[in-house]
Amino acid sequence: MDKPWNNKAWFLVLPVLVLVAFSAVIPLMTVVNYSVQDTFGNNVFFWAGTEWFEEVLHSDRFWAAMGRNLVFSFIILAIEVPLGIFIALNMPRSGWGVPVCLVLMALPLLIPWNVVGTIWQVFGRSDIGLMGYYVNAIGIDYNYVRDSLDAWVTVIVMDVWHWTSLVVLLCYAGLVSIPDAFYQAAKIDGASRWSVFRYIQLPKMQRVLLIAVLLRFMDSFMIYTEPFVVTGGGPGNSTTFLSIDLVKTALGQFDLGPAAAMSIVYFLIILLLSWVFYTVMTNYDAER
Repeated sequence: MDKPWNNKAWFLVLPVLVLVAFSAVIPLMTVVNYSVQDTFGNNVFFWAGTEWFEEVLHSDRFWAAMGRNLVFSFIILAIEVPLGIFIALNMPRSGWGVPVCLVLMALPLLIPWNVVGTIWQVFGRSDIGLMGYYVNAIGIDYNYVRDSLDAWVTVIVMDVWHWTSLVVLLCYAGLVSIPDAFYQAAKIDGASRWSVFRYIQLPKMQRVLLIAVLLRFMDSFMIYTEPFVVTGGGPGNSTTFLSIDLVKTALGQFDLGPAAAMSIVYFLIILLLSWVFYTVMTNYDAER
């Protein structure tokens, strides 16, 4: 006899569905509504169709900002993933050093994004900031306010300082889950440290590395607060990423239609690239 189906459990999920509707679905539908309409004020709207989407997709400003986003995300992944693996491999596995290292690694992640931007804005100044002062003292003309390269270096170093800890903690979790029997077998066989990393540690970390790469790509591609606080998107437009350009369009110029269309295109690009990352990496893992 089939067990009767109890639908009362849906009442437990209902509060979550209501919260998601208010925090995600309703704002998203509002953005979609703005993206296909135009307004001249007084809350009067006119149908615009796909006009704003065509304007965004044919905008050199949009594609330039997207190019900066992709370059930034590639640089961040190329630095933070290997650095995170290296730090995780050299962290202690037992003793009092474990909690100390874990706390030190977690500290940057606890700092709010706007505070991180403010810290590095002051830290990089050549007049009162320690980094800016000493970099200039050794003969390097450093000023992130007027030099595009210096602005990029500052934003990259700031992000590496802030988010490498996430990669470290994920990799460390993967490493401590490896049974000691693998290391004992490798020691008996006389395997080198590189061989242990290549054939034991790296394969066991692949799944956590997949999570780390996906999280860091999505977060770096959507970065806004830190570079906005430090450089404001400047000098010029050198650090104006898509998120900063979107806010300038929506709030600075108050072009709600183009801003809504840009946000939808931005969302779809993030969704597509994340899906490609996930598919490629999971297929590679399956082939192995």
